[in-house]
This record gives sequence, structure tokens and C-alpha cells, in this order.
Amino acid sequence: MSEAPTLEVVICTYNNAAMLDGALARLAAQNAMDRARWSCLVVDNNCTDNTAEVVHRYCVEGEIPGLRIVPEPEQGLTPARLRGVRSSAAPWIAFVDDDCFLRPDWIANAVTFAASHPAAGAFGGKVVLDWAVEPPSYARAFTYCFAEQNHGDMERKVPFLAGAGLVLNRTALTACGWSEGPLVADRVGKSLVSGGDVEIALRIAGSGRELWYVPQCELHHQIPTQRTTVAYMVSMNRNLGISQALADALVFEGSVSEWFSQATVNAAKQIALFPRQAVRAARRRQLRTEMWIQTNFTLGQFLGFWRILRMSSSRRRELLGRARRPFVREASGQREVA
Repeated sequence: MSEAPTLEVVICTYNNAAMLDGALARLAAQNAMDRARWSCLVVDNNCTDNTAEVVHRYCVEGEIPGLRIVPEPEQGLTPARLRGVRSSAAPWIAFVDDDCFLRPDWIANAVTFAASHPAAGAFGGKVVLDWAVEPPSYARAFTYCFAEQNHGDMERKVPFLAGAGLVLNRTALTACGWSEGPLVADRVGKSLVSGGDVEIALRIAGSGRELWYVPQCELHHQIPTQRTTVAYMVSMNRNLGISQALADALVFEGSVSEWFSQATVNAAKQIALFPRQAVRAARRRQLRTEMWIQTNFTLGQFLGFWRILRMSSSRRRELLGRARRPFVREASGQREVA
């Protein structure tokens, strides 16, 4: 390709060749007419399965423009995403997970929206959950664990976006500082600790750029049976709680001591709710399961709080408030950024 396409789809993968095959098949079936406007990059994050063979097969078939694969030896989704960004020159970068199947018009709709909203910081579409089997009721009660996203059928500005199918403006990604210094680790090996996509969305929004929900960019997130067990949901929620604590720190507006005071008060409020929740849960078996899952989210918040406390003072200062919006005041009829 003689020049950078408008959109680069970046798929970071770790030992998930079978699902990656399905994701690439959906890309190969895209109905985008102008193949010069998009391409695809797969980041191999130390795969030991047949990931390379799967990608090579699609390269030979030639149905996915600019398809190539690059290695990232540092384990984790954050360094893999960073490798993808640094290996691409496209002005728009779409993070598509290896278990996300794009609707046939996803690329065409994404390229069209990017062209019509050049100043947007990021956008994302409708994320539909495709369950391998009918899930238990407690799994449906926590669909946020699987990045479900549905803000209706109209384009709109939103305060936050899920990581699945997140499309980023390279200029905004650079301006917010993420490209030079990500602060939150994400999915290292089999660990379920996440939050990297949360950091990206918050930091872009904090820099003053708009986030958009674009429903016509619809994808289907594949949810295998093993991800709906109680054990998995408990672990997932505990790690999401850790991510929530880190996200709260990223947008906190105040000093370290003020953050400590507020986090302590919030923790006390959460603990005070436990007795009432326990009484409710004791009445119904189903509620007991849901409460146990929810309790682990709260536990994760405590663990995240403790993780921040254990950081070096310099690291903590770097994290706190990094994604908050710049202070803006009115002066002589002009807006000044402090």
C-alpha cells in the first residue's frame, strides 16, 4: 500500500487462534468498496498455538487489505496495543478483540464516520453479546463484564466507551499522552485485570476530545461457556473492581490526601451496605450468587485502593488526576485553560 489507509484494524491476540480465525473471516467478508482506505494488523503477544498459520492463510487469500502480523514480546494487552499503534501510520486505529465478529458493513460505516467527524477523539459502536449457550441468570445480570454496549439507535456523544471495537483518533491518542506512557496494565497472560481501555477512553475525554457512540458500527462479542461460570464471574468482577479504583484515581480532582480521604469514606459506605444486602440475599438462592459476584467487585475496589497506596509517591502522583479535564475559567470574555 503506497500510503497509510484511513483506518487500521489492530487485533491483539494471545493463544486464541480458533476465535481469531472467526474474527478474520468477518474482516475478509467486509463490504467496504474502497480497499485502500483500511487495513489490518495482528499483534502476536507470545502465542504458542497456530496463530501465525491462521494469519498467513488469510494473507495468502488476500481478502483483507494490508494484513500483516507483528510480534510483541512483553506480555499483556497494554504493550500489545502500544505495539499496534506504533506499527501503524493510519490516522484512525480500531482495537478489535480476537473474539469480536464485525458486522459486514462495520468497516464502511467506521470509515464514513471518521471522515465526517475528524475532530472526534474516539468512537465505538453497538456491542452485542453472542452467548455460546443460554447463560445463567446471574451472567445476564452482569453483562457489563463482557463489554456490552447499547445506547440506542442514534449517533450521540457519550462520556465513556467500551474497549471492544474502540476506534481512536491518532492525534487525540498522542495528545492525551497515552502513546508515550500508558499507566494501567491490562490482561497480562491469563490474568483478568483489565482497565487499559478505560484509561484510554478517560484520558482522551479528559483532554477535551469528544467520544461518540455510532450504533451502525455493530459487532458481536463471542462469549464461550467457560466465561459464564460463577468462578469466572467472581474473578472478573474482582478485577473489574480493581480497574474501577484505578479509573476513579485517573479522573480524581484533588490532592493525594483528598483522594485518600474520599476513598476511605467510600469504602466505609460500601461496608455499611453489606448487612442489608446479606439479609436480602439470604431469602433467595439466586440473589446469593449475584451478591457474591457483586461483593467481589467491591473487594476489587478495596484491592485497587491498596494497590494505589503501595505505589511510589511519584507513580501515585502520575496516576491521580491524569485523565481529568483541564481547568477552564472565564476571563475577560475568553476561555483560559489553567
